[in-house]
Amino acid sequence: MVRKVLIGLVVGLVFLGPGIGLSALAVLFAPAMTDAATCATTGTDAGGLSDPSLPVSGTVPQSLAATTADGETVTLDHTQLERAATIIAVGNSENIPANGQVIALMAALTESTLRVLANPTAVPQSVNYPNDGDGSDHDSLGLFQMRPSTGWGSVANLMDPVWSSRAFYGGPDGPNHGSPAGLLDVPNWQNLSLGAAAQAVEVSQYPDRYANYQPVAEKIASTLTGVTLTGSQCLTGPTTTGNLPPGFAGAFIAAAEKEIGLPYVWGGGTYTGPSGIGSDGRGPGFDCSGLVMYAAYQASGGKVRLLHYTGDQISETQSVTWADKQPGDIIFYTYPGETVPHHVVIYLGGDKILQAPETGQNVGYGILSEFPGQTATVRRITEP
Repeated sequence: MVRKVLIGLVVGLVFLGPGIGLSALAVLFAPAMTDAATCATTGTDAGGLSDPSLPVSGTVPQSLAATTADGETVTLDHTQLERAATIIAVGNSENIPANGQVIALMAALTESTLRVLANPTAVPQSVNYPNDGDGSDHDSLGLFQMRPSTGWGSVANLMDPVWSSRAFYGGPDGPNHGSPAGLLDVPNWQNLSLGAAAQAVEVSQYPDRYANYQPVAEKIASTLTGVTLTGSQCLTGPTTTGNLPPGFAGAFIAAAEKEIGLPYVWGGGTYTGPSGIGSDGRGPGFDCSGLVMYAAYQASGGKVRLLHYTGDQISETQSVTWADKQPGDIIFYTYPGETVPHHVVIYLGGDKILQAPETGQNVGYGILSEFPGQTATVRRITEP
């Protein structure tokens, strides 16, 4: 009952208009400290508390400049920052840890640049609701560009930044009760990279976009909450043998994710980076085993030196049952009737993978189920 009362108060505040309301959110949510013990984004507040949640505090600035991962500077205005404060405030009312709130900010930045967008062409009635401008992607609406036609909610729901934030977070108390799946409905979402977790909810045709906005989301969160965010890739992942650094699995995934967008190049990849020139002139880039080899070497500080061939890598790594696979493990695929795997991917959790797919495609995210009929073998990287 308390949570529903808080959400009702937020609804009233959000639609009072820019410049009103969000300063009151600070008073409303500052006491709602939640435990952000998950590791993808951690922070320390002014009192030295480690892993705090992100309660809105103070006033919302008139503007804020931040830099994306690819070096582009973006400047957000007061209204955009108010929308960000709403996402954070709803996150606190729903007991969402800090990293979950940053994921939601990344998604809204990517989908709408933190604006409540109407869609006058596909959904004419959406212009009758308070909005920050127009969009035109299918029948997508609101902060997170959710579609009424895919079951996310009614037009009124999706034009409401509080309701759509609750839908993005999802979970047992979410308005959609897991269908479509919000963040809390994604298996092992805490063990995914932040970009992969955002994609797991948004299911975009362009899955690589979200990670680019992580630095912007973290700066917004720090500015609005007074919490200093650190260690954005401290995922511990599975237990390994030997003396691999703590957090190897997270660093392994992060190293590979930095190469998203590079072309597949057969034989491409060294311990220090991409290599080779494809027959179509694209390059340098990676092939599947080259990406795994490079990312493992980088994440281990040079301790892991896998060979550049799937047949060698499967024998250099530790066997893991399918039921015990964890983010940071690698999965080999073998055609029926063959004994040597032809492909290797990095497992991210749930149905998500990261891979250098094949000629003509780029390093990017994929799903486990895209290899029907092939034998899948899970292995774990350990120090030789």
